[in-house]
Amino acid sequence: MDTRRLLRTFAIGIGTAGLLISGCSGSGSSPNASATGTAAPEGLSTYYTQKLSWRDCGVEGFECTTMKAPRDYDQPDDGDIDLAVSRKKATGPGKRIGSLLVNPGGPGGSAIGYLQGYAALGYPAPVRARYDMVAIDPRGVARSEPVECLTGKEMDAYTQVDQTPDDDAEVRKLTAAFEKFAAGCETRSGEILPYVSTVDTARDMDVLRALLGDEKLHYVGASYGTFLGATYADLFPQRAGRLVLDGAMDPSLKAIDMNRDQTAGFEGAFQSFAADCVKQPECPLGTTSTADAAAALKQLFKDLDAKPIPTGDDRELTESLATTGVIAAMYDEAAWPQLREALEGAQRSDGSGLLSLADSYYERGPNGKYANLMFANAAVNCLDLPPAFDGPDAVEKAVPDFEKASPVFGRGFAWASLNCAYWPTKATGTPHRTEAKGAAPIVVVGTTRDPATPYKWSEALAEQLSSGTLLTYEGDGHTAYGRGSDCIDTAINTYLLEGTPPTDGKKCT
Repeated sequence: MDTRRLLRTFAIGIGTAGLLISGCSGSGSSPNASATGTAAPEGLSTYYTQKLSWRDCGVEGFECTTMKAPRDYDQPDDGDIDLAVSRKKATGPGKRIGSLLVNPGGPGGSAIGYLQGYAALGYPAPVRARYDMVAIDPRGVARSEPVECLTGKEMDAYTQVDQTPDDDAEVRKLTAAFEKFAAGCETRSGEILPYVSTVDTARDMDVLRALLGDEKLHYVGASYGTFLGATYADLFPQRAGRLVLDGAMDPSLKAIDMNRDQTAGFEGAFQSFAADCVKQPECPLGTTSTADAAAALKQLFKDLDAKPIPTGDDRELTESLATTGVIAAMYDEAAWPQLREALEGAQRSDGSGLLSLADSYYERGPNGKYANLMFANAAVNCLDLPPAFDGPDAVEKAVPDFEKASPVFGRGFAWASLNCAYWPTKATGTPHRTEAKGAAPIVVVGTTRDPATPYKWSEALAEQLSSGTLLTYEGDGHTAYGRGSDCIDTAINTYLLEGTPPTDGKKCT
């Protein structure tokens, strides 16, 4: 797996769904926009006219700054929040089009990390030539007043909690872990928790658009970033420029439906992995059939549930960590060889390979410290949608449906969806159709075997958006732009550079 693709995979994929925290990315409410054209919304002129002071980032070619936004848009006089911004100016040749804002998803993924680690270096050269590449870390994320919940040691313990409880005692232990997580967030970040919704971040994006001097917002969002972009277009349809929503979410779904759909998505991705694995001469899950491969993986999880194995670290590989490691590799088929090697190691009682994949998913550093990805993920998801379940009894009733969606992952995904039941801040968002009436053409990109954002979500969002155009990648992995399909990349590049969207329904391989 080449380094550039690895950076892209983990920047986008691992910021998709806090598996053992939320089960999937959420949706939020989308009130009618109070502003069109270029005028500042009432009461917000101070924010829309502030001056940005750009400075060197310490990363060659990039500038950084901080912008202010109201902590509470309904009460803009009640205090500010500082938001980190970075950009790499258009390189030329060709006339500069404007700024291209990027977001890798999550919620909780650092847009600045994605910009500096991949987008401003790995996006096609003609796009980088004519756009200033820009990112803003959403409120509560990374450099923008990050939500904090647990210490590194506490997070280590949290990630090892059994996600497939077998009895009442294990259920109590899991719910206690969710409660401790939520209480930690309230203790360390209670002041910001009510103000990190997707709607809030979309409004921040419009402030930034104005400060950059752009009449229209041009944007590429992946995974949860598609919901953020669609929310922006719904709030400010007249200000929506060229928007690419890659690996789309469906804002009309309830949390339980989204989580169950995503469960099926990861089952489909595993089936693709298994079909490839059994063709290999030394597949650690056998060389006979995908059914046998699934049975072998389930047995591995069962064995780890009974007896974790060493990793060469002070942590053992538990069933929950092993599941996360497997899930992490489902985002990009280029990671399948690494997963095969990790599974083979686990069968030899060496859990280091799966632990490494799990640590990458959780953004755990070698020093034992975690980025705030999973904290922000829960904070946004639990604010954007009412919880999928209100307690353990509701989960137990839903487990059969989840196991039908995925015999391999279903039970764990169902229980992981319980976390928002204990959240200290009540949800402000609700499921809703997102139409963005009056917006310019918006390109929605779906991958047919996407594990994290199932293809039918892209179909649904393209149908909801009044100006949506669906572009399909027939293949595996999470999202499509920059994954090696010339057809996909050419269609998106043409749209970004010329403003001409692909024909609705266009399919690529």
